[in-house]
This record gives sequence, C-alpha cells and structure tokens, in this order.
Amino acid sequence: MAKKDLGASGIIFPGAVLLIGTYDENGNPDVMNAAWGGQCGPKHIAMNLSQHQTTENLEKKNAFTIAFGTVESLVASDYVGMVSAKKEPEKVKKAGFTVTKGKNVDAPVISELPLSLECKVVSMGKDPATGEIRVVGEIVNVIADDCVLTDGKVDMGKVNPIVFDGSSAGYWAIGKRVGNAFHEGAALIK
Repeated sequence: MAKKDLGASGIIFPGAVLLIGTYDENGNPDVMNAAWGGQCGPKHIAMNLSQHQTTENLEKKNAFTIAFGTVESLVASDYVGMVSAKKEPEKVKKAGFTVTKGKNVDAPVISELPLSLECKVVSMGKDPATGEIRVVGEIVNVIADDCVLTDGKVDMGKVNPIVFDGSSAGYWAIGKRVGNAFHEGAALIK
C-alpha cells in the first residue's frame, strides 16, 4: 500500500470535546470548549489553552469542571467554543446550560450533561513549545447521571460523547465497543 507524506499537522485523534467550567471572581459561570487536552495520568488532566476568560478564572479560583460534549449537546458544545464570555456574559444561559456549584471544587457543573469531572489546578504555566497556557488538574471527583451507568461504571455508549477531529475540523460520534483493553493482546502472549 502506498503512503503519502502530508507534512506536519496535529492529527492525533480522537480528541475529547472537553467543556471546561469555571467561575469568575463574581461567581458568574463560564464554559469553554477546549480541543487540546486529555488525561495525562490516572487522576490528572492536561490542557493547552490560549488566553481566555477561562484561563483568568483558573488563575483566580484554582478549580474547574470538565464535562464531555455529547451528540445531544453538539450545538451548545460548539457554541461555547465559538463565543467569548468577555463579549457574551450570558453565553452559558444562551447555550441552554444550567449549572450548579460543584460539591468538591468552586466550579460549575453543567446540569444537562451526564458526565463531569471536578478538578483542582495542580499547575499552570506557559508551554515553551506552543506559547499557550498549560493547565494540569487533578480529578477529585467524577459525577455521572444514573442513566449513563452500567453496573455502577460509566458506560461510554450511554454517554454518547462526541470527539473532535482537528484535521477536518469535524465532530464525530463514537462507535461501538470493539474489544477489551489488556485482554485482546493476550492472544499473542505465549
């Protein structure tokens, strides 16, 4: 099969559609859609963010939530990534989201989304490679609606998350489960 060089581009996929929830110094909620982030350890998440209201809020509050965009929330999830809270202070409400304060962190939990992580900021600083702000957070609690649980565990099929493809600037729905981690490869162990 022939291969073709495509040059340097960010084509690691899929990328979770991370909706970062924060409060400003006056307790106003903000939610932004972040493309460049993911889990970087068993209880840690890392994100690279350009300067936004969200980064200012993170510096002040040292707390955030992560909700995951879903097929059902596609329009609202995309909207909060397109509009700045500095220009549209009611963007959370306009997106159709309602929030409650997290139990473990000073950050908003989006009521309409079935899966959220409560996180505290572990570190923030300028990423020397990108010039963006690198945020590392510790996951202190996972909040899941009963309807997305199977045997007490999060069932991605029930969450119905969307993922971001940076090469095509597209959102995709996750397909069916095709195997079990740390099991399928056992067929090659002799």
